Amino acid sequence: MAARRAANPSRRLADGGSVPLVSSLHQKSRTPPLLSIGLVIVGAFLLIGYSYRDSGRFASEREAISRDEGGSCTSDILQAIPILKKAYGNSMRKVLHVGPETCKVVAKLLKEDDIEAWGVEPYDLEDVDSICKTLVHKGFVRLADIKFPLPYRPKSFSLVIVSDALDYLSPKYLNATLPDLARVSADGLVIFAGYPGQQRAKVSELSKFGRPAKLRSSSWWIRYFVQTGVEENESIMKKFEQAATKRSYKPSCQIFHLSS
Repeated sequence: MAARRAANPSRRLADGGSVPLVSSLHQKSRTPPLLSIGLVIVGAFLLIGYSYRDSGRFASEREAISRDEGGSCTSDILQAIPILKKAYGNSMRKVLHVGPETCKVVAKLLKEDDIEAWGVEPYDLEDVDSICKTLVHKGFVRLADIKFPLPYRPKSFSLVIVSDALDYLSPKYLNATLPDLARVSADGLVIFAGYPGQQRAKVSELSKFGRPAKLRSSSWWIRYFVQTGVEENESIMKKFEQAATKRSYKPSCQIFHLSS
């Protein structure tokens, strides 16, 4: 689209800035030829500058969209909060979120009157805003390596929500991390994971996560849950799907509901 927009001013310039326009101006107003040509040239530069500005704007918008697409499941969680409340009911009273961008999720959850929320950021916090700094300072959000046991007692939270973080773990670490996430949850565990084929920010993920995401299929996850003895909560799954259908909620990530 940007290419077509950039081409239009040039076409208009060719149509409107050619010799017939100069001669027309000369015939009607007797304006000196050099002045007429100068006006046309100035107009051409203005049109070209405007087209490049528009082209750059649309390019930057496309880049922002491409970075967001498949970049994380955070937006899915933010939209899913009312649906999760409908499905889990009182189990949403005390929530732990684990994953990148946890400050956004915790801040959103804390706006709900009946939800207490905490977060674990598995990776370094970079370029955080004042809200995130406040959450960290007050202890709502903490940094912790999820390859090791979380610093919480068993059943410390009614519900644990995990996004993206498991996509960066090998099966070796998953074998320790998944049971530990279930350990600190009393009523359930919700996992948001990327679909195979989704794009990820290559440079940023290598510098922040240390490795590219390993995006696995739903069949892989289901087999893994069976092997590790973690059961999917079919009752909650049905409630969530019904609430999602009513709200026309279509997540871009896979969602799994597990029993503690």
